[in-house]
Amino acid sequence: MRMKEMQHMLSDIEWEVKLTRSMIGKDSLDERVMAAMRHVPRHEFIPKALREYAYQNAPVPIGAGQTISQPYIVALMSDLLNTKPSDVVLEIGTGSGYQAAILSRLVKQVYSIEFVEELATLARTRLHELGYDNVEVRAGDGNLGWPEHSPYDGIIVTAAAPHIPQALIDQLRTGARMVIPLGLPYSAQELIVVEKKPDGKIKTEDILGVAFVPLVEARHSDRRHGTSR
Repeated sequence: MRMKEMQHMLSDIEWEVKLTRSMIGKDSLDERVMAAMRHVPRHEFIPKALREYAYQNAPVPIGAGQTISQPYIVALMSDLLNTKPSDVVLEIGTGSGYQAAILSRLVKQVYSIEFVEELATLARTRLHELGYDNVEVRAGDGNLGWPEHSPYDGIIVTAAAPHIPQALIDQLRTGARMVIPLGLPYSAQELIVVEKKPDGKIKTEDILGVAFVPLVEARHSDRRHGTSR
């Protein structure tokens, strides 16, 4: 692994956490998350022609009009999910598979849905070849979730939705969290933490402004949703 570049990326994440601490409410991220960021080789999830940018704290194109997200955002969303090693989580927006790989080091099982079928196929193969055997990927409409394995101990959404999909609320375990960017394309978006209460109602907390491509429904298949990782 490119240890010098990796360390530079980790330092950039720590710096940005301090820069945004008044918004995210903490001075550092969970060490389990930082350990996962340290051990997952980000360059393996990036096209070979762009691997020189793999450990920069910035998004990188991965094909099909999508990107792998900024490492700080991947780390922050993973931290906000507040996972335990025994958890089963759902990811909406597999992308390259990088976010799923990070989560795989934090939880027991990851189920991940990707709208763009070619990305789902590539991510599935890549994750298998790299040994992330507790990640299952399928192509589909993320708005519908993956009900067969619900309820989930956490849900992470890596594309911006205009509202929180009801199916995802229904598939979230009581007391668990969902991390999701809300907002319209190319306009103000906010990263939100959603907690499901025992009465089925949800509590939301705004974290910070973000920029994601839109989460789309299957009936809008002429458009593609973006992913974080």
